Amino acid sequence: MRESVILVLSAPTGGGKTTIGRRVVAEDGRVRFSVSHTTRAPRPGERDGLDYHFVDRPRFEAMAAAGEFLEWAEVHGHLYGTHSEEVSRAGAEGLDLLLDIDVQGGLQVKKARPRALTVFILPPSLEVLLERLAGRGGEPGFDLVRRLRSAEKELEFSGVYEYNIVNEDLDRAVGQVRCILDAARLRPDGREDHAGNLKRRIAEWLREEHVQG
Repeated sequence: MRESVILVLSAPTGGGKTTIGRRVVAEDGRVRFSVSHTTRAPRPGERDGLDYHFVDRPRFEAMAAAGEFLEWAEVHGHLYGTHSEEVSRAGAEGLDLLLDIDVQGGLQVKKARPRALTVFILPPSLEVLLERLAGRGGEPGFDLVRRLRSAEKELEFSGVYEYNIVNEDLDRAVGQVRCILDAARLRPDGREDHAGNLKRRIAEWLREEHVQG
């Protein structure tokens, strides 16, 4: 069984990583979306267990203290985390795993799983970023200035990520992420050992022929 590719997508708020991630999963049948736990309230249309696992803060903190998360962080006053079972489940299903997480979480994943791919999604301009954030203005507790200050800090880590993608054209950005994922599947170490399997089959065949001879 090959090892699952772990693909991390991070971005400053409004970067579009969730939209890109959902498109990649919808178009590629070999990757599943990691469903994070969070303490924030659901946004309109979000469903528990599908978009997020919504839990209260005491429950989340207990899970974190028990070491159940691959990564977790506090973002904009709410806790977010990736449960370790998400990775196990993907491996059992023979699928790769896409994580839509913030920079703090992305760096934690890279430390715990050095072979994980890290992709930083960038908005094309401040104007586009402000336009995207305008749609979130109605969310409870939304603070534009705080979001922009967080984005400013998060952008400092873009160079730490292996890949940077400017999300100016959604189709192009999705295609670029899929190319990165496909390339990772071709790595010989840690992937399905096709060469090793073939070598073993040749050796078996030669032994059988030798015995028959």
